[in-house]
Amino acid sequence: MSSTAVPALAPSRRAWLTDLPVLLVAVVRGSSYLAAKGITTTRTVLAVLVLRFAVVLPVLAMAGRRRLRALGAAQWRGAGLLGLVLGAVFLVETYGVVHTSATNAGLVISLTMIFTPLAEAAVTRVRPPRAFLAAAVLSVAGVVLLTRGGGFTSPSAGDLLMLVAALARTVHVLLMARIKSVRGADSLSLTTVQLGSAVAVFALLSAVPGTGEAPWTVAAGFGVLGAVGAVLVLAGTARGRRAPAAP
Repeated sequence: MSSTAVPALAPSRRAWLTDLPVLLVAVVRGSSYLAAKGITTTRTVLAVLVLRFAVVLPVLAMAGRRRLRALGAAQWRGAGLLGLVLGAVFLVETYGVVHTSATNAGLVISLTMIFTPLAEAAVTRVRPPRAFLAAAVLSVAGVVLLTRGGGFTSPSAGDLLMLVAALARTVHVLLMARIKSVRGADSLSLTTVQLGSAVAVFALLSAVPGTGEAPWTVAAGFGVLGAVGAVLVLAGTARGRRAPAAP
């Protein structure tokens, strides 16, 4: 009897081993909106983004320095382009978090999971299954109900910015699947170049007069433990996505 029970339990255990890291990523990702809400204002968005990326970028560059040197010129250009799109995602997303609740931010950005397959279907001209369309409608309705917990009012500016960020993330995913030079590229190297491209844009924008406080000024104003904890949480989610393997 025991010999038949063990094989039955094995798939369940493997499923837990697969699902648990995904759950942990979701927890960290969700907490990043709470952390961003706590330490970011309209005047410090660019500074926080510079700090967020600057913490993790040197670590990634050192860990993957050999693989970075192995990238070709076309791969650098492709990853750099993706980094610009990713930077736009983070920029709009962070301004959105400032102007809405952390709960609404997390709910609205989750619409990326609906937008991406719909956009893929539109690009490939393949009609998605009816079951998916029905689930998509229910998911969007659920997000609307949850974000309008205080009553059916007009969405805030932050909610709309998060919607734009969800659409921008969809564009980022589609580009990763279609830029031939990054297909099958090393994940760590691709992420490092993307973040480097994004942080360069944030640093340049933060140097423009009138765009907000300087990163070093914001860093000096943080409490040490709180700032380190919040920035590390944010840095843990400051990453690109793995390029799909070449067909």
